[in-house]
Formats: sequence, structure tokens, C-alpha cells
Amino acid sequence: MDIDTIKYNEQGLVPVITQDTETGDVLMFAWMNPESLKQTLKTGIMTYWSRSRQQLWIKGETSGNIQEVDEIFVDCDADVILFKVTPKGLGAACHKGYRSCFFRAVNRENGNYSVVAERVFDPNEIYK
Repeated sequence: MDIDTIKYNEQGLVPVITQDTETGDVLMFAWMNPESLKQTLKTGIMTYWSRSRQQLWIKGETSGNIQEVDEIFVDCDADVILFKVTPKGLGAACHKGYRSCFFRAVNRENGNYSVVAERVFDPNEIYK
């Protein structure tokens, strides 16, 4: 099996989970199209597809918090890709300034969630 057998959805996208190689923490969830996958494979730097901007998005292009690819896994149905990466820069994956996009925990009793991580950077200073 090779990357040409990846199953993209109706929009031509495949879901991507990005995980820290060293810690195992899930850093983020995003989307790729065939072009962003090919660029990621070529450069070794995570490149996603931005649905809101309708363009390629090199992780860390603005913030300096790039993600270097270490390993790539495809699920059993070839419709989800898992990337293990080494975060660079401040190591923040989230545009809100956190190391992981999963920085809030849900209370199962009342459904409320709260922030359970510390900010690595102030997004107002990075994304002016």
C-alpha cells in the first residue's frame, strides 16, 4: 500500500492526527489534501490544508513552531493519518498559545470544561 491509496473525503481531504514523538501527547487534529501530504513527505515539515483559507498551511510558518516529521502511520481503512513529530520553536501546536490544541478537560458530571494547561505564548503577540 502507498500514499496513492489514501481515501480522501468528498472535499478531497483526509483527517490527520499529530502526536509528539517524545511524550505521546496528541498535539492537534487537522486536514490534508493530496498536495499538502506530498509536500509534507518531501520537506519533512508538517504542511496541512486550511479549510478556512482554502490554501496550504505550513505549521509554524508564522509562529516559528514547526513540526518535524518522525514517523507516519495510516489507519486500517486508509482514511486517517497519524504523524509523530518533533515540535520546534516554543513547541506550541495550538494557535491559542498552548502546547496542544487539547488544553481543556470536560467535567463528566456537569459537561463544563476548564483549561488544564499553561499557555506557551501570547497569540496576540505572535499573530498581529
